[in-house]
Amino acid sequence: MATAWSKVLLSKTTVLLLVCGSVNALDLDVNSQDSIRSAASTVAYGLQSYYRNNASNTDPRDVGTLNLPYYWWESGAMWGSLVDYWAYTGDDRYVENTINAFVTQSGPNRDLMNEKFYGQTGNDDQGFWALSLMSAVENGFPSPSSDQPQYLQVATNAFQTQVGRWDTAGCDGGLRWQIFDSHPGYPYMNTVSNGAFFQLAARLARATKNDTFVEWAEKAWDWVSEKGLIDSTYCTVYDGTNSNNGCSSHDLHQYTYNNGLFMYGAAALYDHTKDTKWSDRAHCLIDAAGVFFTPFDNATDVLYEASCETIGTCNLDMQSFKAYLARWMAKTTVLMPETRDGIFTKLKASASAAARSCSGGNDGVTCGTKWYVGGYDGQYGVGQQITALEVIQSLLVDNAGTPQTSSAPSMTPQVPDEPSMGRGNLKDN
Repeated sequence: MATAWSKVLLSKTTVLLLVCGSVNALDLDVNSQDSIRSAASTVAYGLQSYYRNNASNTDPRDVGTLNLPYYWWESGAMWGSLVDYWAYTGDDRYVENTINAFVTQSGPNRDLMNEKFYGQTGNDDQGFWALSLMSAVENGFPSPSSDQPQYLQVATNAFQTQVGRWDTAGCDGGLRWQIFDSHPGYPYMNTVSNGAFFQLAARLARATKNDTFVEWAEKAWDWVSEKGLIDSTYCTVYDGTNSNNGCSSHDLHQYTYNNGLFMYGAAALYDHTKDTKWSDRAHCLIDAAGVFFTPFDNATDVLYEASCETIGTCNLDMQSFKAYLARWMAKTTVLMPETRDGIFTKLKASASAAARSCSGGNDGVTCGTKWYVGGYDGQYGVGQQITALEVIQSLLVDNAGTPQTSSAPSMTPQVPDEPSMGRGNLKDN
């Protein structure tokens, strides 16, 4: 519930933005496919303007990555957005760049372990690239030549490396945030790493019809639930826990992408297994996601990052988080059509608000962070463009059809005798 002070602040901010000319917002009619395509095209073009590593003088290892201050994981997230953009709109302008990114960043062992970016690679970072590859698989995205890394195999190989890091020592299972014990934050068991692992397992199970992946998805869900990172009654998803104290304490921040990871993973498992416990969990997570909508009484159903956005503390990573909730909510409606009406009510309201925020910059269509202020808030970057693109193009999710499955040979991840820990072991995987 908004306080009187916050309503006044919102009102003053809105007036200021309108005075500064933000009324020239990106044109969007959420009930017109042509309008949605046009708006998505404009935002996608703005997003690609941040990508510079396709020039002839680019270090070959940097192809497919954004330059700092944006980290490696967000590059993978961006290409996932553009895979869906292609599938939803039919616009193929970014296909070549996307293929090149996936091929280059697959790494020498084709498992998304690229030595140049070891300093930026945690389990969650690797997981986000793998999930983008799964979108390529499911959408039938154009493939590289047969001698190059193939999307499903790379995603499976990445999953295998994470199976090898399932850590039974600190908290009886789970994935740590960091891969290498030399990196700060190694004791932290963050929900996003385990959520990405869960969703990847679920989508691999659905794509390959291999139920070994279901077993790992079950293991990941059970571990997160047992450690109190997902509330068993209300499906509130918390940010993480710490292996230094046996995972007895919790970071209680709630972030949009954590909810979305488990929501779409549960939907994929329901579609594959027809076990109603997964549909029940998906519905529960959809209800729990309500905390990320309607920041103020006059911004009904508008998506926001509840832990940081209204108080101005979102860092560069957090500025893109709500993109992934929008992405996975939309995809959930395809596998669970009964969720469509409720989810699309929120997506349409949020897309309209996002479009109004895309009214800044020299081009007049640069997107902002706070969609609830009625215009552009002066903040811009990759995160702002991804979030606007995802929520706008999500309204076209039906154009991609039902996610495809694969005719590839069955691939079964094996649990090693000893969990792989540390840089040396990982390089051998």
